[in-house]
Amino acid sequence: MEVGKVPENVLKRSVIDRLAQKRDEVILGSAVGEDCAAIELAPDEIVVMSTDPITGTAKDIGALSVLVTVNDLASAGAEPIGIMLTVLLPPGTEEKELRDIMTQVNAACAENQIQVVGGHTEVTNVVNQPVISVTGVAKVKKGHLISTGGAKPGMDLVATKWVGIEGTSIIAKEKEAELSGVFPPDFLETAKAFDQYLSVLPEGRIAAAHGAAAMHDVTEGGISGALWEMAESSGVGIEVEAKDIPIRQETIEIAEHYGINPYGLISSGCMLIATTDGTGLIKKLSDAAIPAAVIGKATEGKDRILHMDGITRYLEPPKTDELYKVL
Repeated sequence: MEVGKVPENVLKRSVIDRLAQKRDEVILGSAVGEDCAAIELAPDEIVVMSTDPITGTAKDIGALSVLVTVNDLASAGAEPIGIMLTVLLPPGTEEKELRDIMTQVNAACAENQIQVVGGHTEVTNVVNQPVISVTGVAKVKKGHLISTGGAKPGMDLVATKWVGIEGTSIIAKEKEAELSGVFPPDFLETAKAFDQYLSVLPEGRIAAAHGAAAMHDVTEGGISGALWEMAESSGVGIEVEAKDIPIRQETIEIAEHYGINPYGLISSGCMLIATTDGTGLIKKLSDAAIPAAVIGKATEGKDRILHMDGITRYLEPPKTDELYKVL
């Protein structure tokens, strides 16, 4: 395709026609020529919105673009309704590649029961791989909105599933040829398949119903960055035991191979939750087949402490994600 707006016939058959998932709240959605979306909500509901770009990888970008935004909305205790996409493609992109991206998008939307309500698709020479920017829209009842900044001293800090799984999956896919000479095939297949765990919508719903005070999906900057951001937003300190942070062996070994810190690796699929009853929340998550662990507590003061291998370390503000050191 050439530089400029995607031709209307391509837009219809490879974008609009791919987006079959619908929501009743959407009264004006994706269509040729439409610049806006319209969503009807009840008087006692709050609209929640989030936006994210996908720039770290081009593989599975359609599915990832949906998941990262759904995860942000789930962290607010909100029910996702729809997303708007800006899709930027480099010159020379084949229509099939665009069609495949939108097929991924629709499949992820169907899995999460949301709708693409609009967007923009363009070929431009300012990118050298597909880039998607996503804006998500959700709803939550008044009085039930959850923020990152709701943690209070004494609360348990719970991490779901495992840290670093998104980064592990991306590295295993992007560097498969290189890693195949280091790790056995079944190891790499397991690592690549971590992308099946990237949604935090189920644990977000369970934690919200449990009465979570704060939630934060663990994305760029990894668990170290997420802990800092929750503490900073909440105005509390934290004390965390590194040995209690759930992590897969595949993540540890791939991180060791590249000399990166797995606790600073992008971790979509892991939710950080502050609650007065971490044990009770873990039981409810376990009943839903979602592994989780209490990794520490919120504390008085401002110290953000991580105990690791008998050494007390102090967390720092989030830095560039470890993923970029590999890619």
